[in-house]
Amino acid sequence: MAKVKIPDNKVQELKNICKSFNNDPGELINVLHQAQQLFGYLPAEVQEIVADEMNVSVAHVYGVVTFYSFFSMLPKGKHPISICMGTACYVRGAEKVLEEFKRLLNVKVGETTPDGKFSLSCLRCVGACGLAPVVTVGERVHGRVSPEDVKKILDEY
Repeated sequence: MAKVKIPDNKVQELKNICKSFNNDPGELINVLHQAQQLFGYLPAEVQEIVADEMNVSVAHVYGVVTFYSFFSMLPKGKHPISICMGTACYVRGAEKVLEEFKRLLNVKVGETTPDGKFSLSCLRCVGACGLAPVVTVGERVHGRVSPEDVKKILDEY
């Protein structure tokens, strides 16, 4: 994987985030949340800076990043798409909806389209089970989605 060059001003912002939590290793998850907001994802270079500032091993940071599904080590698309695979959504056809997104975007789960416009992921439960199956695009929730709706949803973006 190519090395990510982080601009000096962003490095300083990242160090300031760590300082705002007193470089306390117990605040690692909070620091990583803010770092991901700053960069959009957590490449190895960001993890190394955080580890250094927080005085923990890079392996420890990596372990936290890979354990929690909220964190991403890959850049997300401008419009991140998540298909809920919770029980209600799954039994109402979420898998068929996911297959249609994969087919139309020509990407696998976890990937981003070459133009950087869309990324595709699955999640466990959105908490909108009455609207199953549910798809989120960014902060927007689409309910009762059928495979036939997928193209219409993509066309909106």
